Amino acid sequence: MAHQKSLTKKLQSVWGKVGPGLVTGASDDDPSGIATYSQAGAAFGLKTLWTAIVAFPLMAVIQQMCAKIGLVTSQGLTGTLKKNYPRWVLYVMLLFSFPAIVLNIGADIAGMGAVGNLLFPSIDQSYFSVLFTVILLIMIVYLPYQRMASLLKNLCVVMLVYFIVPFLYKQDLSAIIKATFIPSFEWSKAYLMVLVGILGTTISPYLFFWQASVEVEEMKNRRNHLIVNKKIIHEMKNDVDFGMAISGLVMYFIILTTGSVLFPAGVTQIDTVEQAALALKPLAGDMAYLLFAIGVIGTGLIAIPVLSGSLSYIFTETFGWEQGLDKKFHEAKGFYVIIAISLLVGLSINYIGLSPIKALIYTAILYGITAPVLIGIILHISNNKSVMGEFVNDRKTNIIGFAALIIMSIAAGMLIYFQIN
Repeated sequence: MAHQKSLTKKLQSVWGKVGPGLVTGASDDDPSGIATYSQAGAAFGLKTLWTAIVAFPLMAVIQQMCAKIGLVTSQGLTGTLKKNYPRWVLYVMLLFSFPAIVLNIGADIAGMGAVGNLLFPSIDQSYFSVLFTVILLIMIVYLPYQRMASLLKNLCVVMLVYFIVPFLYKQDLSAIIKATFIPSFEWSKAYLMVLVGILGTTISPYLFFWQASVEVEEMKNRRNHLIVNKKIIHEMKNDVDFGMAISGLVMYFIILTTGSVLFPAGVTQIDTVEQAALALKPLAGDMAYLLFAIGVIGTGLIAIPVLSGSLSYIFTETFGWEQGLDKKFHEAKGFYVIIAISLLVGLSINYIGLSPIKALIYTAILYGITAPVLIGIILHISNNKSVMGEFVNDRKTNIIGFAALIIMSIAAGMLIYFQIN
């Protein structure tokens, strides 16, 4: 009994040390991301499993750079851009970020509402969408930062459902291992578009802004304005790596689920998360369907505060308004009003005839255009001694960072080309 109590305390201590990296990683697997991974698995089976391994170092290094910028400068990414770069760069980012993030929020709310309707068919999905929006608004505005951060972190436990779902169905272990470690290519427009979609979903610009800003919040609330040193940077890197690893595993297991269940059954066209959940029911059973659906709602509750929060950080830092989830509504009205507007506009998208599928396409295009530009700027800041001092990038970080820049630039070019042709 004493041993169990000791183990429980140790686990609680470890869990308490988990920082914002986990929430960032979990928010990367939002309902829109789940739809993309489901499409990949359904359309191509296990052929895209290897992308989880390739994407991990790219997303981890970029998020580490963003977190380090926040820690060293005590400013979000927008504040650093404002201070060190021409204003037009900032305004272009703002111009592209607002519609992209709002469309993403709208698609996520729609996905959550549709899955809610699957679980409770007697209730229309529009009611669920409104309900989730109200819950999120109350949660973001009224909960103090520490409670909010703790709630989001605890919600991440729901991600575990995706580690269970594939094992509710008989798997071919040798085929999984082969697909994981031996990249498979198919030179077709559909396959290349799926690869671009996976990259765009895992390396999303809104996460860059969130990571930098939330590190500043964490430093204020947990580290008590400690001077940044190598130990803090090391802890941050471990935290980000942990969060991105969980994100990559969730992506891997969703592709595995749909690739091993839907693809062999001939269900190769999946456009939305509710279609993926519904298709699993007759093939993998009620439990797989239920867990998949619960995961969609849980990830939405994590991701939407991150999406709306990142947008609010961008706006408030641009215009010098009071900001921060650690502040009460009357202390940072503009910050919370932006969050509320982004949620309500996102919700309204579902009522103006714009389908979630089109919203995702437009989001992917806007993210695709801005991601390479932002990665280039992040690399420039991270190697600028006048900004970062002794904490400029090492060689390994730069190599992976520039690889991400090149890959995302190619992906952006392919995305634009395929949309035109």
